[in-house]
Amino acid sequence: MKYSYKDGGLILGLIVFFVLLIFPVSDEPVASRMAAIAVLMGIWWMTEALPLAATSLVPLLLFPLLGIINATETAKEYFNSTIAIYIGGFLIALSMQRWDLHRRLALKTILVIGKGPSGIVLGFMIASAFISMLISNVATTVMLLPIGMAIILKVEESYEAKLTKEFSLSLMLGIAYAASIGGVATLIGTAPNLIFKRIYEMNFPEAGEITFGSWFLFGFPIAMIMLALAWIVLTKILYKPSPELVMNNEVIREEYKLLGKMTFEEKMVAIIAGMTALLWLTRANLEIGGLLLPGWGQLLPFGDMIDDATIAIFSGLLLFIIPAKKRPHRLSQDTVFMKIPWDVILIFGGGFALAKGFTVSGLSEVIGSVLTGITDIHPLILTLAVCLLLTFLTELTSNTATTNTVLPILAAAAIAGGINPLYLMLPATISASFAFMLPVATPPNAIVYGSGKIKVEQMMKAGLILNLIGVLVITGMFTLFGTSVFGQ
Repeated sequence: MKYSYKDGGLILGLIVFFVLLIFPVSDEPVASRMAAIAVLMGIWWMTEALPLAATSLVPLLLFPLLGIINATETAKEYFNSTIAIYIGGFLIALSMQRWDLHRRLALKTILVIGKGPSGIVLGFMIASAFISMLISNVATTVMLLPIGMAIILKVEESYEAKLTKEFSLSLMLGIAYAASIGGVATLIGTAPNLIFKRIYEMNFPEAGEITFGSWFLFGFPIAMIMLALAWIVLTKILYKPSPELVMNNEVIREEYKLLGKMTFEEKMVAIIAGMTALLWLTRANLEIGGLLLPGWGQLLPFGDMIDDATIAIFSGLLLFIIPAKKRPHRLSQDTVFMKIPWDVILIFGGGFALAKGFTVSGLSEVIGSVLTGITDIHPLILTLAVCLLLTFLTELTSNTATTNTVLPILAAAAIAGGINPLYLMLPATISASFAFMLPVATPPNAIVYGSGKIKVEQMMKAGLILNLIGVLVITGMFTLFGTSVFGQ
């Protein structure tokens, strides 16, 4: 029987767990027991000793057994407003996929922008980034990869390998990297964004809500800058597609023709998606450069009870109500619930329960007492260090697991140091999605690596440069306007 690092992680986690129970790390017994649980979950998450969702169930077992939080209160963390946003957003995304709206949007974008080898790469990257703002980066990459491969094969039929190699590399890497980059633009774009929202609001309720609009004002510019820089790195610096390649959009046009005319169902889903985004962006007050834009929520009699989850569920329910011309006669149907990634929802719940355990047990204060020295470090240096740590840590671990583990610790550090928690938590969250070096770092990286067109060393070369660029972009953008966007 062969043993893997996952088996090692399983055993290591249990050993450290029992050692910490026997030899407490603090004079506070509840905090010590919570530390043992946190380390166990962290090791199991990082090594994937168990499926991530299975590890996320640990609080439901150990919190009551070890006297941290009772079972009823622990279970409440597995469904809340933040998770409702994710479910509503996913219902919209699945409807886009069901009626091929995402495919139409992607192909049209590539047709409009894609002129010449570098232009084709840019078209694919823009399509990948914008689609992944609404649907998962996995679905985005899986959709675009075969179209990209068809173009590469068409080019390889007409030109020598030495002329097509650079184009193939830049296109494949561009699709994957853009899918990861696009996810940071919106609150629902990738799991770490919603994890940050919940843990931040849980630890700092007086700081106010992280809304879809406030996140978009911060995340979208970062995504666009990174997208442009990634395209420049891939097509102008590292892997320059040969100007001798004469490109046409025949493959893309044929794919677009197969879709036919835009159907009633596509139009309705597009209207609902657009309406949802608009309602999200304008619900709460937004302050841009000293200009206050009032939100529509304050016009309603019970507007203070509404949040982004209300809008998400409203739009999700509309999909089950509005009729479709094709069978079954609704824009969405009951089978859609089998496609919602419930494992991700459990991972959310496990992370939220862990964060609550930190606070309730007093572990946050214990960690804070150890980290009081961070007040002597300049905020810019702190932000840069956090970005570097999270960027390279998530090359080997799931960004969801990493943010679940690290954000409660950063929240405790911020409280102890008396510094704005955004300086630590927000850059960490964005950085967790900017891992470009290894196939295991993100699902999009793994998917394009599986195409056979990319070697690990080629991905590492481009990824290292983009990792470092990402650290600088996040640090710079946060320093310029990160706290002001969130009203602090």
